[in-house]
Amino acid sequence: MFDHMPRSGLLRRLTVGMSMTLPRATELSGDDTTLIRSLYPKLRRFAGAVGPSEVDPDDLVQEALVRTIRRQPLHELEHPAAYLWKVMYRLAADHRRSLGRQRRALARIAEPEGTNPDYPSDLAELERLTPQARAVLYLHEVAGFSYAEVATMLDAKESSLRRTASRARRALRNVLEEAPDVA
Repeated sequence: MFDHMPRSGLLRRLTVGMSMTLPRATELSGDDTTLIRSLYPKLRRFAGAVGPSEVDPDDLVQEALVRTIRRQPLHELEHPAAYLWKVMYRLAADHRRSLGRQRRALARIAEPEGTNPDYPSDLAELERLTPQARAVLYLHEVAGFSYAEVATMLDAKESSLRRTASRARRALRNVLEEAPDVA
């Protein structure tokens, strides 16, 4: 189930991260450890879908877990996965803003180059979408949540998210239809 990390790797990193950010070192309860182990693959996939390509999905998951556990144990949350998805969505937006500021600052001081290599992946099309569009598509199409549930998770109106998803699908369709066929 945890192909992405060593058995204790994330929990060790999480505990170390917590001891650096909390006033006192906090141990994870057995309930939280079990919950993290069961949610981790879903959280990582979501982080990969909504996070900027410059941010490792594991780092986004860890940051969300640390921030959440700092406030309240996971097992006390009514819907821990939904809460963590919301935290990761907001963290991804924060990272994107920060990276944008860094890029603009570098562009002012860097010498412009003539070529801009494309991201060599099918994910390049997804990265053209807004973070909210990626989050909506992931939560609805991949994770199988209803638009009402996604609206609650992202603090948005259901009708707005339906329009966002429709526009995102249309944009992906247009990009994919323009792509040359490789036979």
